[in-house]
Amino acid sequence: MRTVKEVSNLTGTSVRTLHYYDEIGLLKPTGKSEAGYRLYDDKALETLQQILFFREFDIPLKEIKAIMANPVLDRNQILQMQREMLTAKKERMERLIASIDDILKGENKMDFAVFSKTEIEEMFQAMTRHMPENMRNIAIKEFGSIEHWKEHYMEVVSSEKMQKGYAKVVEWYGGKENFLSAAQNPISKEVAESYNKRIEAILQKLISKRDYAVDSFEVREIVGEYGFVMKQLSQIKEEKGFMLAQAQYYRNEKIKPMTDEKYGEGASDFFARAIESFYGKDK
Repeated sequence: MRTVKEVSNLTGTSVRTLHYYDEIGLLKPTGKSEAGYRLYDDKALETLQQILFFREFDIPLKEIKAIMANPVLDRNQILQMQREMLTAKKERMERLIASIDDILKGENKMDFAVFSKTEIEEMFQAMTRHMPENMRNIAIKEFGSIEHWKEHYMEVVSSEKMQKGYAKVVEWYGGKENFLSAAQNPISKEVAESYNKRIEAILQKLISKRDYAVDSFEVREIVGEYGFVMKQLSQIKEEKGFMLAQAQYYRNEKIKPMTDEKYGEGASDFFARAIESFYGKDK
């Protein structure tokens, strides 16, 4: 058994941080000495090591706690998750080193893009895996094939304007490495969860305006934000088709009861009408 001071010296984690991990229930000491001091065994040190692996990617403590407490994930699954995240970071570092070598050799043009071509391709693959099937089918129909859709996606995301826009997306994840790690690891659902959280926040704002007319500025402003987020998620040319499909989703007889139960009676109809008012209901 080691004292908190010994664990601090061994791992480089401050005593204050270890105390905080205890307070939030992330890392509880194995026991306490007769004098009331925290004590940690080897299993606790292994747990701390896993926490530090996740912190390497600036993952919020709340999310780390949820992962560690997930009964579905055992020790080996968590370690495999961390290994894949570290591998992705290693590959990213190798690409950066290669770019610096090219610059030193005078063989590389100055490029301030947020994401490289390879990273954009990986993002497209991750996006198509995670997005709802109805949304994916609309996009494929719009472009004629998934290959044409990918070509358009690559062109749009590579543009200077879109790269600047993605700089904001990177902020949502607390840094580029976090975003790419989430996007490139199939077992991780951070990408979908992040968008879902953003959309959930938008829907909460929208339902708070249910007493307003659907064509009022207050409602239209929120629906516009909703569409903007959906367009970022899909990277299609226009989000109108996606959003009108979403309106129909809210009108689905199986979805309406669940939506109304969560947001209040009539919420599904309000969401649908607000979206259709903003984008113009199909004739």
